[in-house]
Amino acid sequence: MIPSPGRWTSLSVALLGVGLLGHLLAAQGIGGSTMDYRAHVTGFFLLTLVSGTILAGLGRFFWRGRHDITLLILGALQALLGVVVYFARHWIG
Repeated sequence: MIPSPGRWTSLSVALLGVGLLGHLLAAQGIGGSTMDYRAHVTGFFLLTLVSGTILAGLGRFFWRGRHDITLLILGALQALLGVVVYFARHWIG
């Protein structure tokens, strides 16, 4: 059974939360200063804006009218990037 668009949207929001949590935990691990948090949260929102714009353009051609799929892909991408940023703090800082 295919989940309804509302479930995809809920999953998307949860995945976006995982991505943001990865950035916040990386900021805490680096030093936890206000500047660290500001940089990571700004990076999260800039990545979301850029990748969301690209995905919105792709969505117009590949899955027209399925905004939930676009949001799901954005959430999955941000969750992946959040986990990468979290683990990258061990190699960088």
